[in-house]
Amino acid sequence: MDEQLNDAPCGFLALSDEGTIVSINQTLLSLLGYSLEELSKQNINCILSVPAQMFYQLYFFPLVKVEKQVEEMYISLLTKKGEEIPVLLNACRKEKDGVPLTNCVLIPMRKRNEFENKLLLARNEAEQALAAKNKANSDLEMVLKTLETKQEELLELNNQNQKYKTDTEKELELARNIQEISLTEPIQNEHLQMESFYKASSDLSGDMYGFYQIDPHRYGIIILDVMGHGISSALVSMSLHSLFQRLISRGISADIVMKELDRYLHDLFENNDEARHYCTAIYLLIDTKKQEIEYVNSGHPPAFWQGPCGEQVELFSSTPPVGLIEGIQFKTKTFSYTKGGRLLLYTDGVTDPLGSNHLQSILREHPNDSITELKERILQSLHHKEHSYHKNDDQCFIIVDFK
Repeated sequence: MDEQLNDAPCGFLALSDEGTIVSINQTLLSLLGYSLEELSKQNINCILSVPAQMFYQLYFFPLVKVEKQVEEMYISLLTKKGEEIPVLLNACRKEKDGVPLTNCVLIPMRKRNEFENKLLLARNEAEQALAAKNKANSDLEMVLKTLETKQEELLELNNQNQKYKTDTEKELELARNIQEISLTEPIQNEHLQMESFYKASSDLSGDMYGFYQIDPHRYGIIILDVMGHGISSALVSMSLHSLFQRLISRGISADIVMKELDRYLHDLFENNDEARHYCTAIYLLIDTKKQEIEYVNSGHPPAFWQGPCGEQVELFSSTPPVGLIEGIQFKTKTFSYTKGGRLLLYTDGVTDPLGSNHLQSILREHPNDSITELKERILQSLHHKEHSYHKNDDQCFIIVDFK
């Protein structure tokens, strides 16, 4: 590495597309307390906090890959001793000898935090001086001038914070668009017809679903609901999405899919119980040639199967939610179906205002509705109930007709 860059007054590192540290300057090594041998060829996750790891995987890397650069991103690094250091990150993606590299400049922000604390301290000192009746007029005037200067600095800082808020809202909008784009399109062919509905309670949702055609006769359908709402739940659901998409596309059995999701969540939060998240989920592996459905329900509201003659079966949960308890054995259940049946899956954001009995009644009372008409009927019921129901939750449901 160039000597000037190696000793630059800011941190520098270069990353491969796999997140491997290709090069790192001495300034950043000294800041983190590592030697070059300890970090060279290591994954970037080893110096990122857990939230920063998720932010890197789900936001930073996709953004720098698309936009080729990232400016003024605020994350935290971990030193060798486990201390968190806030840094301001700028990055750009370029090719070197045909190999794409992401060059990152990291500027420590601890001084800014210290400066904010000093401003607050100066303000408190000024207020104490104003309250002291025995202070001389000359001292009071000096304090007032100091306060005026500090207030101007604080106003400038507030303006910066407002800009940060605006930028964050734009980034959340981009993240919401990425989350919605990742949702798969319903499948419609000679075997199955699907409809779905998805609505986030805020900018981002903890609900996630996916439809996948594995081969000419097998299909995978999954719906899950991560604990809570907002950014943290959305980050977890998006990280699970890439995993279950890969597993389901390979035609892996339902119990193994759930086991891998459970293992992933336990590994993700292994050293941070306070940040731990779990999720309810139900996965169905449909074989239209055998006319069989293999499924596992982990703490999720029961799906409803309605046969062509109107008989209904509830696909109840048989295990706790994914990521809640280690060592769970996921057992697959299987049932045969006849053509002309209908399947309804949903998250608790739908049943909280409606109730599961109401969903069953809609299915039972309107067996001849098309799948589109049934979807509109459920949405009308949700709209009607939400006027008298105040809890705000993510909402998601899936309808499948078997031809």
